[in-house]
Amino acid sequence: MKKLIFLTALLAALSSANAQIKTPAPSPVAKISQEVGLIKLDVEYSRPSAKGRKVFGDLVPFGEMWRTGANASTKVTVSDDAKVAGMPLPKGTYALYTIPGEKEWTIIFYKNTTFWGVPEPKDFKEDEVQARFTVPSVPMRDLVETFSININNLRNNGADLEIAWEYTKVIVPIMVDTDSKVMKAIQSTMAGPSANDFYGAARYYYEEKKDMNQALTWVDKSLEIGGEKFWILRLKANILGELGRYKDAIMVAQKSTELAKKEGNEDYPRMNDKSIAEWNKKK
Repeated sequence: MKKLIFLTALLAALSSANAQIKTPAPSPVAKISQEVGLIKLDVEYSRPSAKGRKVFGDLVPFGEMWRTGANASTKVTVSDDAKVAGMPLPKGTYALYTIPGEKEWTIIFYKNTTFWGVPEPKDFKEDEVQARFTVPSVPMRDLVETFSININNLRNNGADLEIAWEYTKVIVPIMVDTDSKVMKAIQSTMAGPSANDFYGAARYYYEEKKDMNQALTWVDKSLEIGGEKFWILRLKANILGELGRYKDAIMVAQKSTELAKKEGNEDYPRMNDKSIAEWNKKK
């Protein structure tokens, strides 16, 4: 009986060990991530190797849609709006399909990323094509044994997505709108703090019971830049209350209530009424 138990345990251990054996994937997954200008470009794809086979025109036929790699279709993600070959590529993830040819390739950025590989003709929808264009097929002298996608020729306003295998390379130009973002940031910074910046600073000073005169200066600056908002007036009223200026605090709170009611807010009038009652007792 003991021998039987021992043999059973041994067989179970061997079975478990066998289940853990791993072998290399024939087309391993690769992920690349690159900052391009002020956005991030991510690519996830599987990398088959030539292994002595003729690739383009044979293993990968000319004139047929290809998943651009192996296994699942290649995925390209842009963290913000970009352009590809001059066409809009909004923020998001796309399946990258290609149609290789002897002299040029058709490049397709497809919105639906749920297909395993290339969708059947009946499932392919033109309205899910975000961008379609052609690029030249560039012959190479040296063999690229394993299918490769790289992001090269980095510039402030773009980069090249390079697809290479065997003796062929194609280049997909990607453009990003760095200039307008930088100019907007420059203008905003040089113009000084925004209304929200002044409001945030004033609120922090009020909540932490720091210098109330400084908080009042900042909240007034917020109102001057951004206009009267009921929640900012409520903060100003509270600051005035902390300074013992109850009459002024009541007047500002009443203005806050008036604006809040116009916008359908019921909470601020209730809070203002409670504060006004307290300040009236202290006048």
